[in-house]
Amino acid sequence: MSGNLCFVLGDQLTRGLSSLEDLDPENDVVLMVEVTEEARYVRHHKQKIALILSAMRHFAEALRGEGISVDYVTLDDPDNSQSFSDELARAVKRHDPGRVVVTEPGEWRVWEMMSGWEEALGLPVEIREDTRFYCSRDDFAAFAKGRKNLRMETFYREMRRRTGILMAEGEPEGGQWNFDKENRKSLPRDLRPPRRDRFAPDKVTRQVLDLVAERFADHFGDLDRFGWAVTREDALAALDHFIADALPCFGDYQDAMKAGEDFLFHGLISPYLNLGLLEAAEVCERAEDAWRKGEVPLNAAEGFIRQILGWREFVRGVYWTEMPDYAETNHLNATRDLPWVYWSGETAMRCMSEVIGTTRRNAYAHHIQRLMVTGNFALLAGVAPAQIEEWYLAVYADAFDWVELPNTHGMAIHADGGLLGSKPYAASGSYINRMSDYCRGCDYDHKKRTGEGACPFNYLYWNFLMENEERFADNPRMALVYKTLSRFEPEERDAMARAARAFLDAPEDAPVQQRLDAGW
Repeated sequence: MSGNLCFVLGDQLTRGLSSLEDLDPENDVVLMVEVTEEARYVRHHKQKIALILSAMRHFAEALRGEGISVDYVTLDDPDNSQSFSDELARAVKRHDPGRVVVTEPGEWRVWEMMSGWEEALGLPVEIREDTRFYCSRDDFAAFAKGRKNLRMETFYREMRRRTGILMAEGEPEGGQWNFDKENRKSLPRDLRPPRRDRFAPDKVTRQVLDLVAERFADHFGDLDRFGWAVTREDALAALDHFIADALPCFGDYQDAMKAGEDFLFHGLISPYLNLGLLEAAEVCERAEDAWRKGEVPLNAAEGFIRQILGWREFVRGVYWTEMPDYAETNHLNATRDLPWVYWSGETAMRCMSEVIGTTRRNAYAHHIQRLMVTGNFALLAGVAPAQIEEWYLAVYADAFDWVELPNTHGMAIHADGGLLGSKPYAASGSYINRMSDYCRGCDYDHKKRTGEGACPFNYLYWNFLMENEERFADNPRMALVYKTLSRFEPEERDAMARAARAFLDAPEDAPVQQRLDAGW
């Protein structure tokens, strides 16, 4: 073989991928590998593993349907070395290519691995830019240069101007850049979300589900409700369904939560974006087009587009600009072990139980559930950054390090000291009650700060503020809450601190390692 060996990773399932754009079917070979190393470096949710493997197998078949030669190594191949680097080396021996062509990866861990391949293999390895994003790594580095703090809103406005999305003659459509104030409504009791389309597993997916059940039985999560799209065609159908049936109400209720409703009006397309079955540009263009046709209100289209054109691009830029040191910061000196409730869901806190329940069932929870329930709890409890970050990376189908780490490290637990967000996203039980129905029927009272039945989020919240008063008292965005804290009597402050300590030391919050050692 004198052509290229094009190595495609499991989150690069895009026909227009830069490493495939000049593919010569007569001389080049596409390499795809399933390796245990990637499935176990954290204990990924069973559905996440199944989604990636099935999508990879379907993508390989689509390439073969074009007459492209695909060298595909399955997880259960007896000769599989179960690592990227070793499988690439084996493939080089099989095909003797002139060079290896790859697209830059989404994770620093794989980037370091990839950067050493040329020397290890003894032949050229061309690493191409991932062109599926609006903003390249170099472009974001130029944006970030000289800035002490990075703010998504500034970046988002620049991206709107650059792309022209939701713009008219240089100004934002509707006369404002975002409609956040319109997008924080609680869900009316009589409003019924649309039934969400799910995709029945085909023969290939059923084989993968059996493989995952056998090989990864000890991993978190259920498989019996698997309904993710695993082909580009079905991913496009999921996008069409969202635009038509859910996007019209997405803006108003994107921050709402409801017991028993796993999806509400959310897109459910982030796994497809992050795997490459959908591209950011086509998704944003579809949402904008729906608004221009009068099919969805502007606040819905803008709120959705901001999550992709703004936030998704922004956190990727932060990740590649700040790594690898970024992951090591721990501004709040948080050291508590991850409570066992994150794996078991067994708690009297209905909000935590609901969110962890949908996570177990679907490998999914929407952004407010992640930020303001499980993330908020980890922040208030002082969970060690690496432990909560590993949990998020493991349990969500859309979680890859480039998107998960900044969202958790900077947004949820403020471990970066304000690089990503100007204040910690801490909240008490009153916020959860306002944005959900979780507090109805809960064993705890969201109105009580101390005493029997007091909501843990309340005393944890105020204890967090007291413990970090020197850090945040001068923060303008927290002035009002610290003014409220100043009115509390010393006795109440002491009572909340005692309640927080007692709760965090309770048996149900035994650390993960302790339960692992006990035979989980």
